[in-house]
Amino acid sequence: MNGAIVALIALIALAAGLAAGYFYRKNSMEKKIGQTEEYVNNMLEEANHKAEEKKKEAVLEAKEEIIRLKSELDKEVRDRRNEVSRLERRVNQREEQFDKKLDNLEAREEALNDKYRDAERLQAEAQEMHDRQQSELERIAGMTADEAKQILIDRIQKDAYHDAAVMVREVEAQAREEADKKARNIVSLAIQKCAADHVAETTVSVVALPNDDMKGRIIGREGRNIRTLETATGVDLIIDDTPEAVIISAFDPVRREVARIALEKLIMDGRIHPARIEEMVEKARREVDNQIREAGEQAIFETNLHGIHPELVKLLGRMRYRTSYGQNVLRHSIEVSHLAGVMAAELGADVTLAKRAGLLHDIGKAIDHEVEGTHVTIGADLAKKFRENDLVVNAIMAHHGDVEPKSVEAVLVQAADAISAARPGARRESLENYIKRLEKLENIANSFDGVDSCYAIQSGREIRVIVKPEDVNDAGTLILAREIVKRIEAEMEYPGQIKVNVVRETRAVEFAK
Repeated sequence: MNGAIVALIALIALAAGLAAGYFYRKNSMEKKIGQTEEYVNNMLEEANHKAEEKKKEAVLEAKEEIIRLKSELDKEVRDRRNEVSRLERRVNQREEQFDKKLDNLEAREEALNDKYRDAERLQAEAQEMHDRQQSELERIAGMTADEAKQILIDRIQKDAYHDAAVMVREVEAQAREEADKKARNIVSLAIQKCAADHVAETTVSVVALPNDDMKGRIIGREGRNIRTLETATGVDLIIDDTPEAVIISAFDPVRREVARIALEKLIMDGRIHPARIEEMVEKARREVDNQIREAGEQAIFETNLHGIHPELVKLLGRMRYRTSYGQNVLRHSIEVSHLAGVMAAELGADVTLAKRAGLLHDIGKAIDHEVEGTHVTIGADLAKKFRENDLVVNAIMAHHGDVEPKSVEAVLVQAADAISAARPGARRESLENYIKRLEKLENIANSFDGVDSCYAIQSGREIRVIVKPEDVNDAGTLILAREIVKRIEAEMEYPGQIKVNVVRETRAVEFAK
């Protein structure tokens, strides 16, 4: 019982303590909250006070800035007004000056109009006087003004023609002298640096025999061996009275070379019968093909050119067995390549292009007996086919003057081709063709009016034309020489160049009595 009471008392005491602590804490918290609110209010009042002060300061600063800007603006406005006033005064002065000048111009225009009217009146009077004088002159001279004008024009035209011819002769003489000097230096230098061998043109090959008994073995029983050899090679074998020799005749040099090699192999082997002949011909053909390829590669090596299509290299090798007027075409092409390259180097042109065009300029001659057309056209088509430079194609087309050259290198190839062809001993032609060429050259010169006689000299490299002095004057000789040159270039084919020399001679004969 006492324990319960003690516990109850303890419980009551605990509750009272708790209630007292609660109220104490509540009072403490309320006191702190009040202090905090008071502190916050003080802070807000202080902040408001500071804000008001800042606002007042900002307003004052803004007013000061406005006052400053206004004063600057007023000053600028005053300056602008002063400037405008000054410009207005200048404009007014200019207007006054322009007005004065305008008045002066109007006065001068009026004076000029008066003078113009006077001039028109005087011109009308002068024209009337001129018409009267012209009518009087026509009456006295017995011809109209147009007729007199035509006579004067003809006289002036004749004098101008003569003066022009004289001037052309002087200019050409001076230009020719300078050009000849420069050209001689370039050409002589090119020729000194390049020299090529030349061979005579031939259509036969001679094969030596160890003895005359070999001729019978070559002919064979009933001629079967010689027929087989001729059929396999496409040549003609001439077995005549020439001791210890057989002549192989053919216009195709490649076939002739194949036959020669095959026949020499058969003679060395000793076994001559149709089967052996066909075998040796096939071996000889392969050997000639290798020689052709090696000759083309050697030409490329000699000229130091690269990038040429292999088919073009083979065609170059075939030209080893091709001749033109007795000149080996491959050696001629190599020589033209070297000459064109040397001259291009002297003139500052493209050396590689000039050498390439020079080497390929006669490439059409390798197959011109197999394909229709001139070797120029065939060569240009081959160059296009194997993707050569357009300038190389043009040089091939232009090296005989068929088209206009489009580059300096094309002109150099023309010159190098002429130099190589005109070299003494380089080319020759048959007597019949030579005589026909000289006759045609003389006939062309004789076809012109005023020609008295003409003579082809220097083996057809010069034509000397003598004119009638009463029909052709000194100025006309220059024109006649040009016309003859044009006809020769258009109608003839010739190696090198032909000099046209027109001679006019006037003789005065008197007798002393």
